[in-house]
Parts: sequence; C-alpha cells; structure tokens
Amino acid sequence: MPSVAGLRIEGYVIVSADGMLANADRVMPDELKFEGDKQFFSAALDRADLIVHGRNSHEDQPNSPKRRRLILTSKIPALAPEPSNPNATLWNPAGASFEAACARAGVSSGMVAIIGGPDVFAMFMDRYDTFWLSQAPLVRIPDGTPCFPGVPRHSPQDVLAAHGLKAGDTQILDAAAGVIVTPWRRSG
Repeated sequence: MPSVAGLRIEGYVIVSADGMLANADRVMPDELKFEGDKQFFSAALDRADLIVHGRNSHEDQPNSPKRRRLILTSKIPALAPEPSNPNATLWNPAGASFEAACARAGVSSGMVAIIGGPDVFAMFMDRYDTFWLSQAPLVRIPDGTPCFPGVPRHSPQDVLAAHGLKAGDTQILDAAAGVIVTPWRRSG
C-alpha cells in the first residue's frame, strides 16, 4: 500500500501476555482494561485526524461520535456513508484504495490512528510510522483473538520487528498491574 503524503500512520493496541487483544468471541475482556491505558488511548485518539478500524473494533468513549473514521467492511462494493454516524465512512479495501477512502472522509493530512482488529492492523504493517504496543503481562486470554496474524506463533514484538519497526523507550501505564506501552517506530 503506497504512502499518503501528509498522513502519519499510528497503530494502537493493548495485548495480554500471550498476545491476545480479545477473547474467542472477539470482545475485549474487562481483565484487559486498565485506567492508565484508557487515558493514554483516549488522549491519542483525541489528537487523531482519522480513526481506522474493523466492524468489531470501537473505542466506545465519550468523544467517539465526534471522531472522523473509516470502518472496514466487505458488505459494500467500495465506499459508503455509515447511516448511523455522519463522521464515519464505510470502506471496502477490495473496492477502493486507502487514498480514496481518506479523500472520502475528508482527511489529507495529520495523524491516522489504526485501532484494529488483527486484519486491519496487518493491512498497515508496512506503513506504520509508530505502533504503540501496550502490554498487560499479568493477563492471559486462553483461546483469545491474536493482535496480529502470526501471533502466538510469533510474539507481537517479533511481528513488529519483522516489518522494520524498532522499540523505543517504554512508559509505565499501570505500575501495580505491570501495564506498559512501547512505541515501535519505523527506522530510516
């Protein structure tokens, strides 16, 4: 996927110790929700010019309806308005390019926040400027939904590194639960 000039692509996810972002029903369990991570995530999305996610992903925050977004779906040929949200555009990547979807959403510069799920994260793997990987090392989600294709065979860190991203300095989001966030940045 070629780069869109003027757009900075950032990914955001919190994962369990085994690399899962949701349970087997594709729902984020309460055990993976931490106040420090919620605040970090919410602040990042408030800075975003566009949010991109699949049909099962949504941040469910007070500012959510105000945020401009692309929702990936295969149920339309290319691009369409989301009837229940005037700030949302439905996007089928098989029928329209990312550039066309951004144009339809009215975004040509700024930060694009990719918030999941696994297939959406994978689409942008070679385009991230930064991927913010939050980890909850005391949480395990047996038979969960992996954050990226290839997990758990490979760790989320190995997947990011394989796509040319390098870990930066870790920040503590919840000391008691050991929750941290690490920025993985594209080098060169």
